[in-house]
Amino acid sequence: MIFVLNKTDTIANQFLAELRDAVIQQDKARFKANQEKLGGILAYELSKTLRYEAKEVATPLGTASINIPADEPVIGVVLRAGLPFHQGFLNFFDRSSASFITAYRKVKRNGSFVIQVDHISSPSLDDQVFILCDTMLATGQSVVQVCKELTAQYNIKELHIAAVIASTEGVAHVRANLPKAKLWVCAVDDEMTSKAYIVPGLGDAGDLAFGEKA
Repeated sequence: MIFVLNKTDTIANQFLAELRDAVIQQDKARFKANQEKLGGILAYELSKTLRYEAKEVATPLGTASINIPADEPVIGVVLRAGLPFHQGFLNFFDRSSASFITAYRKVKRNGSFVIQVDHISSPSLDDQVFILCDTMLATGQSVVQVCKELTAQYNIKELHIAAVIASTEGVAHVRANLPKAKLWVCAVDDEMTSKAYIVPGLGDAGDLAFGEKA
């Protein structure tokens, strides 16, 4: 299952356009704020698929019956680019716990790379709904590697993967390796460069949000 936000025209397209715009994206605060907004919108869309239960709420004038989520998902993020996007999810799922994962591309001399997962800081994910956030889903290798390590450690009840922009290749890689995962993205682009940057994409999300790495 994949949900693509920009298949329907909404105000979210404005936030996505500003993220992509080579001039507007130089404003780091705006770049991060637009990621956060899109995270919140995807969190809302994802919430429609969760399990709900009725709760009686006492108001000043009576009692209201309201269906609320039966599960509080754990919200994970691959550092560092995904932090603002992750915050958008936490703004909506404001009772949720969070997981933080460090993963990066370890480039070989021939230009190829492998994914190195350095550190995972997480509450128990046993019998939990887990949402993994990463701004860019390029090759999909990082997300797949992280999820495989987590599913080897925990019995995750339901796995969701969220990204601002995905590549067609990345989506295919996730579907092939994590067939039970549900994908939530704002847009899907068809091309990638030889260095695995999505085209047209938006550039290096981590550098745009937090500054260039030394």
